[in-house]
This record gives sequence, C-alpha cells and structure tokens, in this order.
Amino acid sequence: MEETKIPVVDMEKINCEEGECKKLREACERWGCFRVINHSIPATLMGEMKKVIEALLDLPLEIKKRNTEVIAGSGYMAPSAVNPHYEALGLYDLGSSQAMHNFCSQLHASNHQRQIMETYGEAIHGLAVKIGQKMAESLGVVGADFQDWPCQFRINKYNFTPEAVGTSGVQIHTDSGFLTILQDDENVGGLEVKDSSGSFVSIPPFPGTLLVNLGDIARVWSNGRFCNLIHRVQCLEATTRFSIATFMLAPRNGNVEAPEELVDHHHPRLYQPFVYEDYRRLRHSNKMHTGEALELLRLA
Repeated sequence: MEETKIPVVDMEKINCEEGECKKLREACERWGCFRVINHSIPATLMGEMKKVIEALLDLPLEIKKRNTEVIAGSGYMAPSAVNPHYEALGLYDLGSSQAMHNFCSQLHASNHQRQIMETYGEAIHGLAVKIGQKMAESLGVVGADFQDWPCQFRINKYNFTPEAVGTSGVQIHTDSGFLTILQDDENVGGLEVKDSSGSFVSIPPFPGTLLVNLGDIARVWSNGRFCNLIHRVQCLEATTRFSIATFMLAPRNGNVEAPEELVDHHHPRLYQPFVYEDYRRLRHSNKMHTGEALELLRLA
C-alpha cells in the first residue's frame, strides 16, 4: 500500500497568507482532506483526552450500552457483522452542556474526565468553526456562520486480533456531515483514503497534528466544488487502535444548500435543498455509505 503526503494547512498562517488559503481550497477540491498544524490545541490536552477515551471504552458492556442515540448512529456502536473489530461511543451536539452532562452521566465519568472532555470539546468545536469559515472564504463566501452547526463527537476503538490482520477495521464510507476533525492514533496506522485516481493510499500517523476530512454536506454546500472523502480503516497489526472524531454536521435549523455566491449561470445549483436528518435517514435506509445518496437529491 502506497503512502502519501496529503496537504498540510498551517492555521497560524491562514489568516494572513493568501497562499495558505489557496492551499486549503486546493486540498478541499482535489483531496477532500488535509492535515492541520499550529491548531492551538495543546499536545497535553490531546494526550489527556486519549487517556479518557481509553478508560471509557474499557468500561463494561452494560455501562457502554447506556450511551443511547439522539439521532441514528450517535450512541454506542457495538461490534457488528460488517465491522466486527470496531466499537464506538458517541455524543450528539458537543456544544450543548446538557448533552455533555447526559453523556458523562450515562458512562459514570469522573469529574476529572468530564473536565477534560469539556475543555477538549470547546477547543475542537472552535477549531471546526474556524476551519469552516476559512473553507468558505477560500471560495469567496464571506461571513458564513458555522457557530451553531451541531457537532457530533465519536470515540473509536478497534480491537484488532492476529486473525484480523489484512482485513477491514471499518467499511469504506464517506462521512455524512460537513467536516470531520480526527485525532488519529499516534502509534497505530491503518487509515486509507481514495485519491483522485481511484486508488486507496495510506495515511500514516503524524503526532501532534489533526486530520480534516470533508463529508457529503461539504460537497452539497460548495455546489460540487469540494470532494467528499471516501476512506476506510485497515487492520495492519494485532493491537488496539483508538481515535477521536468530531463531526461538524449541518445547519441546525434550516436546509442544506449552497450559498447564493456559489450559484450562477456557469455553476447551476446541483442539489435540491434538504434537511440533514432526512439525508442521514436516506443514506441509512438505502445502505448507501459512500455518498451515493446525494445522487437521489441531484437536480436535473
């Protein structure tokens, strides 16, 4: 499996250097993913957060099952026939103090664990909003407000056995939302993304950085300019792998649609406006995991 270097965006330079903004746009258009450096989330906080998720995912099954769904896929996900080595805990609406309280209560999280998650959640939500704004500005859309777009939080564990080596840790998919910020496992690889040639390339860990993936809503919002990244996780070794994903989803109260600035005679509107939760159900009910459901919403 070929390894590749995806684009790297420096969050300290993006406010003042035109080249960095151009690099961001090209990464969104060509790859649908990029790494961010100088993102202002301390390495110590990222390390503490990893300890918290390891502890929570090590809880007894009967406690993890208390992590119930708010929307489909937002609660505890047990190993399944499709993804037998994967499990996850989820929190819908990271920015809601009530949602955080409910999540911590369900899992009997300690005060210290809750404090770490709240601090991390506030920092990662702020970063997601900033990245969304910069993506919009790279297309000439000024003043786009992502502050109220809900963020879903998912902590992932892969229980890789010797027999699992060479198999899939999680199936090929796109993310359904706008963007995903991933704190990947610093020590265990396995993430692979599909490049413009249609081949899967390996994305090795890069400690201290965060990986940003674009989902289906980014393709719709950009009126087809941005890629929704097809990716998967492969088992490379018999070990346990952890990752922390934050999904910025879609407008909280309103339709998903491209801004007027991105629609003109040369760029007609590609998709009918829709509500995100309806789209998520459409994907799920049709078992369309790699963005195919968008074609059901494409305008003639």
